[in-house]
Amino acid sequence: MKMPHPFEAVQPIWSAVRDRFQKMIEGLQESDMDLKLSEQFPTIAHLIRHNAEVEYMFAAWFFKRKTPADVTFLTAGPPKDAPQDLGQLAALISFSASANEHLIAGMKELPLEDWDKPVVTPIGTSTPREALGRALYHTGIHSGQISYIRKLAEQQNHVDQG
Repeated sequence: MKMPHPFEAVQPIWSAVRDRFQKMIEGLQESDMDLKLSEQFPTIAHLIRHNAEVEYMFAAWFFKRKTPADVTFLTAGPPKDAPQDLGQLAALISFSASANEHLIAGMKELPLEDWDKPVVTPIGTSTPREALGRALYHTGIHSGQISYIRKLAEQQNHVDQG
């Protein structure tokens, strides 16, 4: 009996988390892009861009999918090192969707026998299966941060108006 490809098992889980993230950012306004918790914390635009860049990195490192030539990593390292202008919301939404599609393609193409082989990367050694868990966790963290920043901004807006 032929074993199913691991992507068949992980796809519903990945899609549940990643689709929710994408829908959340699609519901943002341009004015949300510069919101942040403090001067030391990244903006919402930075978090969106960073999440997508990590997906491109994971696709390359763990799923053997080459990063497209037109993708530039702008948010690697501390937020202060990133350019101030990370683009308009529509461009960030598109970049995020493209990163997701790229990572999914890598997962689909990775041979069955490679899903549990350790891969040495700049962030340590993990199997692609473990890396997917890390990517899920990473997306969840940034989703929560974006939601929290927006909630605090709304509360502050009510205080300022009230």
